[in-house]
Amino acid sequence: MKGALKLGCIADDFTGATDLANNLVRAGMRVVQTIGVPPAALDTEVDAVVVALKSRTIAAAEAVAQSLDALRWLQTQGAQQIYFKYCSTFDSTPQGNIGPVTEALMDALGTDFTVATPAFPDNKRTVFKGYLFAGDVLLNESGMQNHPLTPMTDPNLVRVLQAQTRRRVGLIDHSVVARGPQAVTERIAALRADGVAMAIVDAVSNDDLLRLGPAMAALPLLTAGSGLAIGLPANFGLAPSSTAADLPPPRGLQAVVSGSCSTATNAQVLNFIQSGRPALAIDPLRIAAGVDVCAEALAWAQPHLASGPVLIYSTAEPRDVKAIQGQLGVEQAGAMVERTIADIARGLVARGVQQLVVAGGETSGACVQALGIAQMRIGPQIDPGVPWCHAQPDAALHAPGGLHITLKSGNFGTADFFTKAFHSLGATHPA
Repeated sequence: MKGALKLGCIADDFTGATDLANNLVRAGMRVVQTIGVPPAALDTEVDAVVVALKSRTIAAAEAVAQSLDALRWLQTQGAQQIYFKYCSTFDSTPQGNIGPVTEALMDALGTDFTVATPAFPDNKRTVFKGYLFAGDVLLNESGMQNHPLTPMTDPNLVRVLQAQTRRRVGLIDHSVVARGPQAVTERIAALRADGVAMAIVDAVSNDDLLRLGPAMAALPLLTAGSGLAIGLPANFGLAPSSTAADLPPPRGLQAVVSGSCSTATNAQVLNFIQSGRPALAIDPLRIAAGVDVCAEALAWAQPHLASGPVLIYSTAEPRDVKAIQGQLGVEQAGAMVERTIADIARGLVARGVQQLVVAGGETSGACVQALGIAQMRIGPQIDPGVPWCHAQPDAALHAPGGLHITLKSGNFGTADFFTKAFHSLGATHPA
């Protein structure tokens, strides 16, 4: 890699990776996101690399192994600081994966202390007294208690993280953060002296995150959602720059595929349908019955694509998701739908779609892999945590000029996100 890599990041899913990269770009860093651990050094000069893994919901031991592989590669690139990124809703079970991965990274880096904060106020994720809020309600009242893979029923992050780690977990509360970087540094020293190895950090505003930035400069490892990133580029002498988000001009047809069942994505699907745009629902039970749902969806989309974006979705209400899981099994139902939507995404690109919105973290991972994307340039923000990116998909898909793609976390974005995304890219109809 040309030049010095300032920040090396490991993200536990693909939408989370673009979420983090988006905040780093907005704060002035040139960022490339890789899909998995690259086989060789990057040949472009950047300030930060975000290695996107699909490790949020796999077995903890495998998540650890993948994260350590990513760490080793980032170290060979000369990364000065490591950032482990997870979701702003702290998605994790009592078995992991946030705690086990954090411990493994700490061991590998030889550090006795790190912080943990999923706070992202721009998306209404705040931490106060160690409790995580989504908007005006505690996490366990936000809809996340119904997540099909990582139901979050306890908003107290000290308890949640302590259940996943053998190290002691403490708290840097808002009364400390509000006093500024020196107070945070002193609190870290006190926690270390008391044998605490990980500390949940409060943050209720961007001002809090910016105050935290200088206090994080000396830590080898940071763990957080994407919010903490806004205060880090200044530690390396970087300031916001509009050129950091430059992408090629958009071209081609437009489509949305959605596998998320979050409250926000349900609202986005409904908004798109109510706007009068064509939308097709995918039935998991028909997939399980052996119907070629992918071929059906692509045949349906073909005549609609020329007149603007189409939506193909498996999004459903929590009650319906549980009913399907009851018939097919949780893991089987999720993996089956992801594979189908990923095949549909590949088929859409083969048919001329070069502007693609993907909703859902697991869905995004499956789609990016199906499209053969190895890395992405991070571009302008659509909504907090969700940027447009530019990538070169599998050559067999014949996408001249590459693919503009956005990977939207299920819980992110306003209700009109699907239509707004294409307007923000500067192309309101197929080119």
